[in-house]
Amino acid sequence: MKSDRNRFLARELKYLSGIIIGSVFFAIGYSWFLLPYNMAPGGVGGITQIVYYYTGIPNGTCMILINIPLFIISLITIGKAFGANSLFGMLLSGLMTDVMNLKFLATLGLADLEKYTHLVNGRKIYALLGPEDMLLSAVAGSVMLGIGLGIIFKFRGSTGGTDIPVAIIKQKTGLSIGAGYYIVETGIIMAVAAFLKDPKILIWGFINLYITTKVTDLAAEGLPYIKGVFIISDAVAEIQKKIYCELDRGVTFFKGMSGYHKKDIQVLFCVLNRMQIPRITEIVKDIDPNAFMIVTDVNDVMGYGFKTRRIDLKE
Repeated sequence: MKSDRNRFLARELKYLSGIIIGSVFFAIGYSWFLLPYNMAPGGVGGITQIVYYYTGIPNGTCMILINIPLFIISLITIGKAFGANSLFGMLLSGLMTDVMNLKFLATLGLADLEKYTHLVNGRKIYALLGPEDMLLSAVAGSVMLGIGLGIIFKFRGSTGGTDIPVAIIKQKTGLSIGAGYYIVETGIIMAVAAFLKDPKILIWGFINLYITTKVTDLAAEGLPYIKGVFIISDAVAEIQKKIYCELDRGVTFFKGMSGYHKKDIQVLFCVLNRMQIPRITEIVKDIDPNAFMIVTDVNDVMGYGFKTRRIDLKE
């Protein structure tokens, strides 16, 4: 009983530590690169740009103020979709966004504010890179933001934001999660461009959204390293033996029918590590040069010999 409790505490401590690390990356991406130039890729960060522009409320504080009612709404409408770790991630990521602000760091003596002060369209901003490096700021900020989000998700946390309205849209309308995100993020990016009267924000917003989502997936799930191979040949039995002996992989046979000759065929299917693809290609060519082989990406695999990329939120 005590060992189970210790394992639980160790796991929760690992999750909280991961969320803290992820929040630092999240905050650096926003505070040092994106928010100074109003280039947030949608989400609550995009909304805070409008609020900050008209009221001066710090972005991180605004994130918390927006996320808390969203969190309450989610509990009422969709139940406990976001646990304690998610609430911790929401609050910490907002707090860290203000803490990592270069102006705040300068008050602590941790940054030379003069070095990072720039003038953009008559507006004084504090950013790591100057306006001549806006593209680099967009890429660096999106990558840092994506790494932060990916780490937070990997350790069972959430930054709240559009996760909540998207979940509500999915439950109430039946739209897919992808469609929900597209609607919400597009609406926010367009609203920011309209309120701040800067059409270029549309371009920056969608560029940053694309980079951020890709990096988030990589940080949360890692690189896809699995390939699926379909082989159609009259010598699939011999190919199967070679795969067993040399690659130590199992295979599955599907019954099919050739479209041209209308004859029964066997289709061999095998899942492999991407580094094994050159060898299986050689095996097939050596045994049957006329074989038909298809190599395709596999998003995830569970089972003997493979480690899943999927994050289990129930753990």
